[in-house]
Amino acid sequence: MKQIVLSSCFTLMAITGFAQAKTTTSATVAFDATTPLDALPKAENKTVVAMLNTKSGEVGFEAAVNNFAFTNPTIQQHFNEERWLNSGKFPLFTFAGKITDLKNVNFKKDGTYTVNVEGTLTVKDKSNPVTTTATLAVKGGSIQSSSNFTFKLSDYGINVGSQGKIANEPKITVSADFK
Repeated sequence: MKQIVLSSCFTLMAITGFAQAKTTTSATVAFDATTPLDALPKAENKTVVAMLNTKSGEVGFEAAVNNFAFTNPTIQQHFNEERWLNSGKFPLFTFAGKITDLKNVNFKKDGTYTVNVEGTLTVKDKSNPVTTTATLAVKGGSIQSSSNFTFKLSDYGINVGSQGKIANEPKITVSADFK
């Protein structure tokens, strides 16, 4: 697993160029599929590889599916099984996109900037477009980024049933600190 993460990080850096690319291997992706009937389908993955290119606006993350940690071991087992995310066959949950209004961000000046992001979310080898906003907080040369969006599980071939215990459109929250 570490080889995949390190390989991905080096690939991202090589593609975007060392000078402009900011990377981290400790970004967080939170998955929240809670409903009024069940507050347990919620997980975090704190070992996510993330990249931000301050020149081109390219952004992305790569999360190992089996690193999402749930408080309930049964839900975690279901999450990784074939009918859900099938982590054995599809080990990664990825996003690749671009900040569409990068001109509004001054990475050399401390401040908080809200930007628009368009990209592609890939889950179980199925890719769909995602449009969202992100917040970039620049302070002393470091950048903190955060964003959230929802997606339809059915768009990725994930069937959670009709009992109402799992949201059909979970909320994904992504946060990363780039030094």
